[in-house]
Amino acid sequence: MEVSGIEEEEARAEVDIWNYVFGYAKIAVVKCAIELGIADVIENYGSPMPLSELATALRCEPSRLHRIMRFMVHYRIFKQEPINQHTVGFSSTPLSRCLIKGGEKSMAAFILFMSSPPWLASWHCLNSRVLETGNNISPFEAANGKDLWSYTETNPYHNEVFNEAMACVARLTVQAIIKGCPEVFDGVKSLVDVGGGINFDLPHVVAVAPKFGSIENVGGDMFMSIPNVDAAFLMWILHDWDDEECIKILKKCREAILEDKGKVIIVEAVLEKDKEVDELGFLGLMLDMAMMVITNKGRERTLKEWSYVLRQSGFTRFNVKPIRAVQFIIEAYP
Repeated sequence: MEVSGIEEEEARAEVDIWNYVFGYAKIAVVKCAIELGIADVIENYGSPMPLSELATALRCEPSRLHRIMRFMVHYRIFKQEPINQHTVGFSSTPLSRCLIKGGEKSMAAFILFMSSPPWLASWHCLNSRVLETGNNISPFEAANGKDLWSYTETNPYHNEVFNEAMACVARLTVQAIIKGCPEVFDGVKSLVDVGGGINFDLPHVVAVAPKFGSIENVGGDMFMSIPNVDAAFLMWILHDWDDEECIKILKKCREAILEDKGKVIIVEAVLEKDKEVDELGFLGLMLDMAMMVITNKGRERTLKEWSYVLRQSGFTRFNVKPIRAVQFIIEAYP
């Protein structure tokens, strides 16, 4: 039995290693599909779409498009269904609808950011970040000559791609919060969205932020001051910074909220906290690798690590609630 187990493990490794060899192929093909608009065209067609019509609509060479579609059908991004005895067509799936530009559950903008040349180049510098002799700059800066924030501020196209990606994730996460944890906003009359009542972000972000209802866009620096409100809302902000900087931000949030009934709502990953590893839990680990690549000191945190930064920031209690996303809701009280 022991020998059999070893042999089985070795056989599995022989298969798994090829997934690492060609791991980039999935993101490359999905990026191609988004840029061509394949999911949009098939969804709008409304029934199984023959390859010939899909190729005509997309102005693609049929045999090469067939190879792309065959790959995506294998990975269940699209379905292949019979139209008649001699013809098959391609249909949408819940996964393909995530690739529709502007769709309700679209991840297209985030995928385009994660597969952009500046981002992909950063991963080639990861080893230098891990070495003891490595410098203290992020792989992103090593690859692109500037840190993420400076690069984004001075590159309008990348700024647009980055902002659209963050808006994409924010939309899906807020939907998950409202569906799974709506009580988090009970009693909140004024709220400041730090890094996003008040949308509070860096001046160059606020400058291009759209107007929406009664929401006020305010430019500023969260390390200096935060507008006074009932609640401060930080989504995917604190994982960009080390403990010392997180504590500075959280102390400013604590100063901004009401002492008796105010709170800080944090939306971040919590590693090793009741997540199925084969479902969403592994995403926290991937996100932690992304933070190592894109930031100088950012990281994802365990529950123990979150407890430390919150206590050091002057919060007396907090609770953690799961939602259907890679992030959790952390409510912190003075």
